[in-house]
Amino acid sequence: MILIGMLDSPYVRRVAICMSVLGIEFKHLPLSVFADFDELFKINPVVKVPALITDDDELLIDSTLIITYLESISSHSFGSIPESGLDSLQDLRLTGLALAVCEKAVQLVYERRLRPEEKQHQPWIDRVTRQLHGGWQAMEEGIQKRHPVSLSVAGISIAVAWSFTRYMLPDILNGSQYPEADRFTQLAEQRPEFLENPII
Repeated sequence: MILIGMLDSPYVRRVAICMSVLGIEFKHLPLSVFADFDELFKINPVVKVPALITDDDELLIDSTLIITYLESISSHSFGSIPESGLDSLQDLRLTGLALAVCEKAVQLVYERRLRPEEKQHQPWIDRVTRQLHGGWQAMEEGIQKRHPVSLSVAGISIAVAWSFTRYMLPDILNGSQYPEADRFTQLAEQRPEFLENPII
């Protein structure tokens, strides 16, 4: 299998770590949606990452769909199995929150890095920043309540989202604001599966 995309993308890194957890070997093709646009376009006409070329030579996009597929073909599983339907529901909620804060962080990064300063729209920046903090506050409370497993899909998603946001937006987010998320991520980032797939 070939995983396409840079590991500084939280979505690409999320898939890479999940592949390591599931014991699925893959080749990593670190193409950038910006610097390698034309090359990516030839592989994936919507130039979206992550993209996964399967052993059957099919192309999959979207991190959640890719992870669902990978789990279906692997003999391994993620972390521990939730003990109840409620635990499973809380894991899904945390995963959804993690993906949402990734989206908001990416929006802020694009606004800052792709637009000239004079064309950046402050009301939009304020709105997205508020959404980002709202998501992390909900996540903080969710981590305290659920204590997710670091190698579950929820745990991987939380840690990847926190590391990405802190790396890309250090002036907006710091560890003292959301200590549970920071503590959880620091522990997760020490796992071999995370170390094998570093953000930089």
